[in-house]
Amino acid sequence: MFHVKHEGWEIAAALGVQLGSEAEDRLERYERLLLEKAVPRGMIAPSDASRLRERHILDSIRAAPLLPASGTVCDLGSGAGLPGIALAIVRPDLRWVLVEVRRNRAAFLEEASAGLHNVSVHARRLETMGERAAVCTARAFATATRSWRAATHVLGPDGSLIYWAGETFDPSTDLPKDVSARLFHSSALARAGALVIMTRQ
Repeated sequence: MFHVKHEGWEIAAALGVQLGSEAEDRLERYERLLLEKAVPRGMIAPSDASRLRERHILDSIRAAPLLPASGTVCDLGSGAGLPGIALAIVRPDLRWVLVEVRRNRAAFLEEASAGLHNVSVHARRLETMGERAAVCTARAFATATRSWRAATHVLGPDGSLIYWAGETFDPSTDLPKDVSARLFHSSALARAGALVIMTRQ
């Protein structure tokens, strides 16, 4: 049986994210749900169960300060809701569409997003999404190039993709040729790769 660690959320402040008590409570409920259902179903590796908070939840919400003040955000291949659900809790001012074609994972997202009125689950292919997004997010989804190609299906002309890069990411070789990119590094999380914001040139 897995046990949630109950240390505080101090690292969030170092990431530029201020959490109120309601957000902390919601994140902790989500963390418990990940432990109880997502890990046993193989959505998250069992080896990550003891470090869910830092490796997955805090890593997800570090993008919160990079998001716009308003608009729709599309989370590509949302899986267990990382980063989509974690960020939707922290940024309730934005509308979130979680795109996930796998039925079992889409069902989990419906359960995990219950009570979050700013979240909808799109359980079909990304190309069938009938609206434009200001931002797409991609974490453990695909390569930078494939993530950008997917995002262009729903991004508006000025839209951007926030991409979670791995430690070995090399912008000189791993970025698509037709984008402008800014990299954001965080020293508050161990072994975290850069967040890469891509926009059209």
